[in-house]
Amino acid sequence: MLVLGIETTCDETAAAVVERAPDGSGKILSNIVRSQTEEHARFGGVVPEIAARAHVDVLDGLVARAMAEAGAHFNQLSGVAAAAGPGLIGGVIVGLTTAKAIAMVHNTPLVAVNHLEAHALTPRLTCALAFPYCLFLASGGHTQIVAVTGVGDYVRLGTTVDDAIGEAFDKVAKMLGLPYPGGPEVERAARRGDPARFAFPRPMLGRPNANFSLSGLKTAVRNEASRLGELKQQDISDLCAGFQAAVLESTADRLSMGLKLFAEQFGPARALVAAGGVAANQAIRGALQEVAAKAETTLIIPPPALCTDNGAMIAWAGAERLALGMTDTMDAPPRARWLLDANAKAPAGFANTRAGF
Repeated sequence: MLVLGIETTCDETAAAVVERAPDGSGKILSNIVRSQTEEHARFGGVVPEIAARAHVDVLDGLVARAMAEAGAHFNQLSGVAAAAGPGLIGGVIVGLTTAKAIAMVHNTPLVAVNHLEAHALTPRLTCALAFPYCLFLASGGHTQIVAVTGVGDYVRLGTTVDDAIGEAFDKVAKMLGLPYPGGPEVERAARRGDPARFAFPRPMLGRPNANFSLSGLKTAVRNEASRLGELKQQDISDLCAGFQAAVLESTADRLSMGLKLFAEQFGPARALVAAGGVAANQAIRGALQEVAAKAETTLIIPPPALCTDNGAMIAWAGAERLALGMTDTMDAPPRARWLLDANAKAPAGFANTRAGF
């Protein structure tokens, strides 16, 4: 089974070809990602209109390169998969429309993939992980703990009630004058800082649910920065170190609760899987390892190139669905919001702006 995957939900344009064997194992034949970091750097964040136009400019060429590197022809494809959401709607439309055109011209099945499902299923591409397992998805737009019990079968155990972890890192970087993208810059600065200098809060610590909250911590960083006035380099490093330490402790606590909730519903987790760009943070990886060890489970983190947005994860999710006979029609809609767990509700008492994710 050969599947072409297309990803355009944010600021990476990506195309890939993945092969799925009859035994369920997978192989990446090509995986090309074109980042838009330079286009958005001067704005300090992703500008949706610029992102959509950049996808239009390069996507056809990336698809051609992915097919050529895989040594595949369109008439050999078993299906065409595209991320149909959630994400920036302009970009989603570009990728999904391109996939529909390819599917129509070559009479090939279409799979409209939930971007979050692609992250959830990636470890099955890299290590043939069996269901069920616990997923920690953390990126600029998403922070969730999810029970992955089968293809298309997900139970959200916890989510952010305000900012995603990656978003909080980026916003702290921006308020401290660090370059875009901010997450890696905060991590680098934190290595030179004193995490104990500032007494930052640990949001949601000890709560009986597995939800996250980052806005209060972000505000605490801003207040300390304002109190200091003109920031010296060591001030910035100490603020980053204190912020990251608070995120680590809060994340470890929330994940421990998430694994407990998982065990209550599905039995002990066979693995804790981390996906999304935040999983590239080495300090967070260390915290995840400690959580997994205490829970006596295995930590699985796909290679960095498969943690961030890419076409291979979309192609693989498409292959997993095709293997079960799951396809979509040409009227499959692009979605700015798309719940992975259709029954999930926003946490009580909070106006969760990310409920649709």
